[in-house]
Amino acid sequence: MLEAYRLGGSLYVPVTHKDCLQIANGRKWPELRSVIFCTEDAVAAEALGPALDNLRHCLKAMRPRTQTLLRFVRVRNPEILAWLLEQPGVDKLDGFVLPKLDMRNIDAYMDPLSRHRAHHHCMPTLETRDVFEPARMTELRDYMLERGYQERILALRIGGNDLLALLGIRRPRDRSLYRTPLGLTIAHLVTIFKPHGFQLTAPVFEHIDCPEILEQELGEDLAHGLCGKTAIHPDQLPLIDRHFRVSPTDLEAARRILDDDRAVFKFDGSMCELATHSAWAEHIVGRAAMGL
Repeated sequence: MLEAYRLGGSLYVPVTHKDCLQIANGRKWPELRSVIFCTEDAVAAEALGPALDNLRHCLKAMRPRTQTLLRFVRVRNPEILAWLLEQPGVDKLDGFVLPKLDMRNIDAYMDPLSRHRAHHHCMPTLETRDVFEPARMTELRDYMLERGYQERILALRIGGNDLLALLGIRRPRDRSLYRTPLGLTIAHLVTIFKPHGFQLTAPVFEHIDCPEILEQELGEDLAHGLCGKTAIHPDQLPLIDRHFRVSPTDLEAARRILDDDRAVFKFDGSMCELATHSAWAEHIVGRAAMGL
């Protein structure tokens, strides 16, 4: 789904933030491509009531959906999702992030969405112990396909920090996530879900003052076919967005693969082969046509 590449760097913002409405309406950080207003981990239990009041007021004053900024709410649980779907202005949101989704709660999350009059995308987050078991992820994938849930899923989010927490590890400052035990986990998720049409986004990079490591990790994100990355600070956005845009070299290679009548040829020091590279080339040309 090429639409998922519109996400770019997705900035997480607690719904307790004083500038929620300014961010949602594109007045603060106008370069932002997608924002996720969080009612879960970023909000303490005792602050949930005022946080939801702030969210309700923001929904009423938000401008309608646009093509320039995607707006999501990360709900706290299925009950908050059901509450939110009944609020005036919920149709102004592009969708919802569904935390800690697994076989135990998937129907509780997806059933209210399927019954709602407006079409919202959702982004389930894979961040429970089941993620470490490929058989469990295969079961979840097949269930999503069987129930037709894939039609509403814009992308699956990989909850890196929650997964590291389950291992009792905090991300090091001197290396990318792919040089931790999560490297193998991400690779497994890619091979389980992407061949069946699911897109996946890359985990957050929590160290704001290590741009060189972030850049290394973005290269790994791209090599794994991920379609966007969570940001925790606006300073991370330009670097993330630059990496996830189609490069001129890739676009030229993709066009030659699709237009050249040779089965195999050389371009920019690499072999280009129609039989194995045409799917990639169509993907790149499609993204470029959408300005992504």
